[in-house]
Amino acid sequence: MKIVKAVNLKKYFVTENYEVHAVDGVTLEIEEGEFVAVVGTSGSGKTSLLNLLGGLDVPDEGGVWIRGSSLKDMESEERTISRRRNIGYIFQQYNLIPMISVYENIVLPLRLHGAEIDQEFFEELTGTLGLKEKLGQLPETLSGGQQQRVALARIMAYEPSVILLDEPFSALDVFLKDRLQQEMMELLSDYDGTVILVSHSRDEIYRFSEELLVIDDGKQICYGDTKEIFDHPKKVEAARLTGCKNIVPAERLDAHHVRIPDWGTCLHLKQMIDVDITHIGLRAHEFIPVWGEREDNCIPVKVKGKAEFPFEWKYFLKGETEESDDICWYVQKTLWAELEEKGIPDYLKLPEKEILLLK
Repeated sequence: MKIVKAVNLKKYFVTENYEVHAVDGVTLEIEEGEFVAVVGTSGSGKTSLLNLLGGLDVPDEGGVWIRGSSLKDMESEERTISRRRNIGYIFQQYNLIPMISVYENIVLPLRLHGAEIDQEFFEELTGTLGLKEKLGQLPETLSGGQQQRVALARIMAYEPSVILLDEPFSALDVFLKDRLQQEMMELLSDYDGTVILVSHSRDEIYRFSEELLVIDDGKQICYGDTKEIFDHPKKVEAARLTGCKNIVPAERLDAHHVRIPDWGTCLHLKQMIDVDITHIGLRAHEFIPVWGEREDNCIPVKVKGKAEFPFEWKYFLKGETEESDDICWYVQKTLWAELEEKGIPDYLKLPEKEILLLK
């Protein structure tokens, strides 16, 4: 069953001097129980899209349907009631009410609905989130992580059809982030509804989501299986947002050859190269070092700089021209001994199965 449907969503913000297309033609359908992530750069329209999907804002064009009901066609009060019943939202700021207790914050949506509190479920929920000893306290007495748990408990207590998460872990330190991510996964494993997550973190997106929507400047770049988009992004913006550090212009010569001017090489590929390819990409850890004679699909190594980290070395290599971007090569710990013994390789090979052909 389709829980969320959006068709050609558009939202404009007009200033005195220009018009901003915050959301520009997004279309998607989300099934019951799916976990969907939205990724884009800062200012790309992620939060604006989430506000439209959650009924906090109304599109200028297009529409949103929740369980088959059009949010745009509802009056303001009707939309508010629908949102309270069907949608849970965790903002970056948590939006807890400061003058009432943790307990009152959690049960507030239930009371607004006139629903009874399931004490057994409530105790299990607050126990899992480590809030049992905090129920009588005010939100200001809690840490940032504890406040976020209260916000999550408030949503889970009334079990909405859709949960919207807007950068829920962005303000947390690494240890607390990992812990809360695991807690959330445990809670959501028994949740039958739909989850939509906005995040800058590639790790969060890859770990949690089944489907991924990539947006750039308000436009929908691609939408599909998360792991498929990470493995085969197809679009330049999608490759960049899923962590590809090396993306350069490419000139298709024929069905099996593509020239890379910035790297001073021509790649010979067994796979067919589409006529509309404009760039190629290679993730920074996929290069293969080559000492001695140059092999096919190799680029010469001209080291510009090196940064050492606990578990990898990061090399920054010069391109063929001064104007070209640095080439990033990340060396995992397993290769350190070989590099120390043989020195910097003469070439780096681009393995064909890892080359991204991009449009």
